[in-house]
Amino acid sequence: MKLFLKTRDYSVSGEDFELLYDDNMDMLVTKPQPENLSVYYNSEVYISHTDSRATFTDRLYQWVKHFSLKKKIQLVDNQNVNGNVLLDYGAGTGDFLLKAKSKDYIVSGIEPNQKARANAAMKGLQLVKDISTLDKKSYDVITLWHVLEHLPNLEKKVEEICNLLDANGILVVAVPNYRSFDATYYGKYWAAYDVPRHLWHFSKKSIIRLFEKHDMEVLSIKPMIFDAFYVSLLSEKYKQNKLYLVNAFFIGLWSNVKAYFSKEYSSHIYIIKKRN
Repeated sequence: MKLFLKTRDYSVSGEDFELLYDDNMDMLVTKPQPENLSVYYNSEVYISHTDSRATFTDRLYQWVKHFSLKKKIQLVDNQNVNGNVLLDYGAGTGDFLLKAKSKDYIVSGIEPNQKARANAAMKGLQLVKDISTLDKKSYDVITLWHVLEHLPNLEKKVEEICNLLDANGILVVAVPNYRSFDATYYGKYWAAYDVPRHLWHFSKKSIIRLFEKHDMEVLSIKPMIFDAFYVSLLSEKYKQNKLYLVNAFFIGLWSNVKAYFSKEYSSHIYIIKKRN
C-alpha cells in the first residue's frame, strides 16, 4: 500500500497518522492502528458517546441527530422486511433504538463503550458490550450508523455481522466517503478521517467489494446530505478558521451540489442483502 495522506487526530490526542491506499479495495487504511483504541474515545469531545449540549457544535450535532432519527426509521421501513427484530451495532447512547422501539421493532444493541452504555441504560436500554453476548442469533434488520469504519479486524467483523442477518433480512451501513468533494477540499483537515478512531476509509467501490466477499450485494446507495455541513463545520474548526460557520455552510452546500452530479456525497447509506 502506498501513502495517500498524512493527517492528525485533531479532536483528542494531537497524534500524527498516515492514510495508506489499498488499490485492490479502493479504500484507505489508518496507520498505525493503536492496540488500545479505547483511550481515543475517552473524551468529552467525542460526542457520539454523550448527550452533551455544552457547545454550539454539540447542540447542532444533537439537533441533526434528532432530525435524522425519523429519516433513518423511514428508510428501514421502506425496505418492507418480513420481520421486526432489529440490531443496532455501535448503538452509542441508544437514541436510534428508542425510535425503532417506538415503531414496534424488537430491539437489541451492541456498544463497546462503557460510558455510552451507561447513558443508554438511563434511557431504559440494556446494550451489550460485544457480539458474543447477544441473546439472539438472527436479525431481520442490522444497522451500522457510522460504525463500520471503527471496527478492528474488519473482515472478521463483517463476516460475523453477515452471519447474524436473516436470509431475507437487510443490512444498513452508513459510512463517510473519502471520494467526496469536502474530503478533497479539506485534505488532512477533513474531520471524517477522524484518525485513529476511523481505521478504514471507504469509497462506494470498496463497500461493494467488501460485502461481495461475503456473498452480499448492495441494493441501493442513499446520500446523507447533512453530513457535508457538519463535517465541514468540524474541519473548519480544525483549521482554526474564525469564519468557520460561514465557510462550513458554503463548502457543505457546494459539496452537495457537486455530488448531485457526481453521486459522491460526504457520506452514503448502503442497503445490503444476502444474494439469492
